[in-house]
Amino acid sequence: MSQLADAFWRAAAYCLHPRVIALSLLPLLLSAALAFGLGYFFWEDAVTGMRGTLESWQLINSLLGWLDSVGASALRSVIAPLLVLALALPVIVVLSLLLVALMMTPTLIKLVAERRFPMLEKKQGGTFWKSLGWSLMHSVLALFALLVSLPFWLIPPLALIVPPLIFGWLSYKVFAFDALAEHASAQECRQLMRAHKVPMMTLGLVTGFLGAAPAAIWAFGVMAVALAPLLVLVSIWLYTLVFAFSTLWFIHYALNALQELRMARGQGGQGGPVIEAEQPPVIQAQEQTP
Repeated sequence: MSQLADAFWRAAAYCLHPRVIALSLLPLLLSAALAFGLGYFFWEDAVTGMRGTLESWQLINSLLGWLDSVGASALRSVIAPLLVLALALPVIVVLSLLLVALMMTPTLIKLVAERRFPMLEKKQGGTFWKSLGWSLMHSVLALFALLVSLPFWLIPPLALIVPPLIFGWLSYKVFAFDALAEHASAQECRQLMRAHKVPMMTLGLVTGFLGAAPAAIWAFGVMAVALAPLLVLVSIWLYTLVFAFSTLWFIHYALNALQELRMARGQGGQGGPVIEAEQPPVIQAQEQTP
């Protein structure tokens, strides 16, 4: 656990690096443009379709009629938009994670490797296309798991547990693989992900629950519909920050584990000592602490 804690504060410090801050804007802008573009073309059709589906269910239709009878017709009008937003939120989360993995992770790996592990040999165990296929495959599996688990979201305790568990599993699968793909061989990657499965799963679960926190901004109820454009932008930004920090956490932990594996094998320069290069002031000051 000490290695997880060490990687945690290093990841937090690296989040203050200007290059990391600038990189976080790229997935934010792209995902925001995509979300607003899809909303512009499909929002009305999605809300109309959801409203028609709700009215076709006798139980829901009776509930809507009861809302009209008690003078809560305004609430009836926002149920369909709220459900559309609720269904779109998991897609936004997975999209943000994918964009961070594809647009930020390679540069973040290079940044960490240059500053902490300049002697670590790159064995290219995974190519860009292999990482892309791995990420897409597990993202589809995660979305399927979210879809299957939708009925459990109606149970308050499970609604707070099931989605973070799925997102945590996805973070573990995607970020752990990407963190090792460039420097580890295929055999080393399999060995490390097997030997460090519990710590990495723990890291993934923490990431999953951190990723669930931005969903709290949708607790405005009826006002969420009126504030939807702003809330979508804010939630995408928060998810980008969470996943940027998480991928740095995985990178620091995974590369350090690879470093120790090669030193244990006595591979010399291929897994040489950790050498810190020039770093931003906040990182340099912390890493000089005994």
